Amino acid sequence: MKYIIEARIEVDGVVDRNDIVGAIFGQTEGLFSSELDLRELQKSGRIGRIEISASPQGEKTVGKITVPSALDKYSTALIAAMVESVERVGPYTARVKIERIYDIRAEKRKKIVERARTILYEWEKSKLPEDDRIMKELEEALLKAKVVEYGPEKLPAGPEVGKSEELIIVEGRADVINLLRHGYRNVVAVEGVKIPKTIKDLSAKKRRVVAFLDGDRGGDLILSELQRAGVKVDLVARAPYGREVEGLTGKEISDALHHAIPFDEAIRRLKIPKEAPQLPEKVKECAKEVEGKLMAIILNSEVQEVERVPVSELAQRLQELRDQAKYIVFDGVITQRLVDILSETGVDVYLVGVRVGEISKPSERVHIITFDSL
Repeated sequence: MKYIIEARIEVDGVVDRNDIVGAIFGQTEGLFSSELDLRELQKSGRIGRIEISASPQGEKTVGKITVPSALDKYSTALIAAMVESVERVGPYTARVKIERIYDIRAEKRKKIVERARTILYEWEKSKLPEDDRIMKELEEALLKAKVVEYGPEKLPAGPEVGKSEELIIVEGRADVINLLRHGYRNVVAVEGVKIPKTIKDLSAKKRRVVAFLDGDRGGDLILSELQRAGVKVDLVARAPYGREVEGLTGKEISDALHHAIPFDEAIRRLKIPKEAPQLPEKVKECAKEVEGKLMAIILNSEVQEVERVPVSELAQRLQELRDQAKYIVFDGVITQRLVDILSETGVDVYLVGVRVGEISKPSERVHIITFDSL
């Protein structure tokens, strides 16, 4: 773990720790993509056990929430804000305030820096002139591996991108720099979702082309655009799930390229929603009504409204109302949990949301539609 989120909670009623934990998970589910779902983060070990210490004080409950995080600081701050957004525990109003985010690595970094200073001092005293010459040669070699500008669009690239028989296509300049750092000089970046003409022309001349993309939704989109633009790509390598190419070590880069898969197979694995089927006008009206309001509307097979609920309570209510649900329209992310709940009904159901999260087990009975495709 890298960080510890510490928050204070105050509830206008007497509750226990399990009520608070349930409120945190329930009211943060579906707010963002499945990559930021607390349950999924705990399963993958990127969020630790959420500790709650709470005690009644008169007619209120006051306590402390502790959330360990192995995510980066930006994602950790977002998780902290999600926890702070909890407004109710059971039937009672609640207030959560983040008190601090503690960097548990700070003390370790301090000791490492102090030790590094000592090592450097001893090294400087004992090193031989030969060391200086070797280091200078290495520095000169690295300087020659500067990023160049390639094509009319001045795309960031390695110095051998035009000469090499093989080509590695990455997303941005930072990816090019990281691959150069580890000896890959035949790299070019697309610099955005729209694929430049230079990429298409360059790839057509190469014996083998590898697309090396981030392990997130952004990487999926660029892969889809490469297909749409008709770019010649032989293999696709991906950073580990949730990681970016610019942050990989030399070994991780080598492993990812070694496990690259054929382009056609990579396209089949994309979790891009299919073209939306024809839906009743009432469903489209509901989508406009809930957009931006974090609300959900459940409709039956006759397109009559069954219930309206906050997105944070949707999963729980669907477990109770799934036999009546035919169209579920909500201002949130379509998650695997919602698909699992609805797949048990045994009939066709239409799940309409803002965007699609990580769906590892799709159901033929659950039709996924995004607002954009309506």
